[in-house]
Amino acid sequence: MSEVKISAATRTEFGKGAARRIRREDKVPGVLYGHGSDPLHLTLPGHDLLMALRTPNVLIALDIDGKTNELAIPKSVQRDPLKGFLEHVDLLLVKRGEQVTVEIPVHTEGELAPGGFLLEHVLNALPVEAEATHIPESVTVSIEGLAAGDSVLAKDIKLPKGTTLTVEDDTVVLQVLAAQAEEAAEGEETEGEEAAEA
Repeated sequence: MSEVKISAATRTEFGKGAARRIRREDKVPGVLYGHGSDPLHLTLPGHDLLMALRTPNVLIALDIDGKTNELAIPKSVQRDPLKGFLEHVDLLLVKRGEQVTVEIPVHTEGELAPGGFLLEHVLNALPVEAEATHIPESVTVSIEGLAAGDSVLAKDIKLPKGTTLTVEDDTVVLQVLAAQAEEAAEGEETEGEEAAEA
């Protein structure tokens, strides 16, 4: 996983008014915390942060006020519900070699068996523990040929070296369901015919 370098500045103004002023300058208020240190309130460049957050669990190399360099991963990102711009970000301080618990997106490849089956993502992201500088961006699971009643368990997913599950092995991640629409439509026709006969 590559590091994304972002320059940040410490901030001393707080509250809604200060946050609005920061966002008007195309910047994002944020907080860096972890390792028992006091939370550090930051102002981050909006565009750079937005680009960095396109990668899940991105490792951010923060240059704070040109004096301090810290590594962090995004822990919580708040976006405007209508416009989608970044409102606030919480960053977790990490150290090289440290194990962190994160959720990595689950992607699928392949086609289900013929028959109009539905794939249900029970978990969209898989909770894992990995070294802070080697967090996988995602995992890919083959669903080739799966049919109704089949499922993919957490233990069935091949994880990159150095990454371990933080959920039970038998946790269902994906499951295949039979399509219900046709059966429901047939049931309605039968009821209609019975009513016409009565």
